[in-house]
Amino acid sequence: MDAFYASVEQLDDPSLKGKAIAVGGSSDRGVISAASYEARKFGVRSAMSSAVARKLCPELIFVKHHFERYKEVSEQIRAIFFEYTDLVEPLSLDEAYLDVTENKKGNPSASLLAKEIREKILKKTGLTASAGISVNKFLAKVASDYNKPNGQKTIRPAEVLDFLEKLDIKKFYGVGKVTQKKMYALGIYTGADLKTKSEVFLTENFGKSGAHYYKIVRGIHTSAVKPHRTRKSIGAERTFNVNLASEIYMEERLQELSNELERRLTKSNIAGKTITLKIKYSDFSVHTRSKTLAYYISDASLLFEAAKTLLYQEKMENSVRLLGLSMHNLNNTKKPEKLLKKINVQLEFKF
Repeated sequence: MDAFYASVEQLDDPSLKGKAIAVGGSSDRGVISAASYEARKFGVRSAMSSAVARKLCPELIFVKHHFERYKEVSEQIRAIFFEYTDLVEPLSLDEAYLDVTENKKGNPSASLLAKEIREKILKKTGLTASAGISVNKFLAKVASDYNKPNGQKTIRPAEVLDFLEKLDIKKFYGVGKVTQKKMYALGIYTGADLKTKSEVFLTENFGKSGAHYYKIVRGIHTSAVKPHRTRKSIGAERTFNVNLASEIYMEERLQELSNELERRLTKSNIAGKTITLKIKYSDFSVHTRSKTLAYYISDASLLFEAAKTLLYQEKMENSVRLLGLSMHNLNNTKKPEKLLKKINVQLEFKF
């Protein structure tokens, strides 16, 4: 979806249409959740502090988020997807992968299907969507950003290698700012540059991701569209109106986060073994610390004790503007025996 949260707010309040708006808190301590395309022209982006956003765009209008409304619209959109295929893998409220190799409409053209789905979304919700169409998830994702907003891009099989060779490395999905900077330092600016590097070279410089980069620049990405994604983590975090300058104050906030995390774990009927503490300092640097326990936990008191251990693992480097607590290594995965039976059935049907 195009600037989803902001677009929903503009849809519900016509007076905001055509204006630079940001979804998020307006205080200097606030953080932008989403920005309209009118605001993006000024450089306003999600995850940016409200203070910085206001400097970039003095006329920026701040709107409080309405997540229940976003979820409602997202469910309407997802229902449209299922009219075409059951192979739908949601990534978030505003994004999903669809496998339409075999589809309920019997239409052999993925490009025409994407156009039809986008038109149906617009008619049903009043919102625009963009689509990327190609032979695998990586390429479809890259293509989906190509003609935003309200557009689509198809990368056909015969065009894949040429497209990737000409693509700026910063546009490769999964290459963040840190990796981009490192690649530039190694003389890798485009897909063509990346393709000249051996798998050994890329692994030496980028670890396990090196093998991934070696494959994707050759158009190889074998990850299937997974309709039922197993949740890998549950967390809660808070940005504070005033920076925390002492561990004592941080303990109080961690107790609140532990209570919230227990509520979310209980609601999902899940427990976890690995707890992670996230600390964002006043200079916006982010540090994480993790600890894996010998048993699954979801109780707030146990979460708090583990969080305190992580808190005092290292000294504070600065005052703190954000704390987060999350659980990983959850007990919601299927047992190997059941998984193997499922795989055997799939293979039996395929062959």
